[in-house]
Amino acid sequence: MSRPRASLGVLPDDLYIEPVPWPRIGRPPKHDVKAWTILDDWPNPVPITDAELDVFEAWFGDLFDELFGPHR
Repeated sequence: MSRPRASLGVLPDDLYIEPVPWPRIGRPPKHDVKAWTILDDWPNPVPITDAELDVFEAWFGDLFDELFGPHR
């Protein structure tokens, strides 16, 4: 016994996306850094959580002790 073949019927016109051109090959275009705007909108001092402080102390505690002396 053979299976009936599925028929796709009429496909919609918008089924496929039109291809876009590939990005330019080679070095990217130079940006004019004089036109850049740099914003410093961080609060002073920058707040950190106790968990963030614990991570820094765990990983960099020896370095901090060497630079600033042991904590009291």
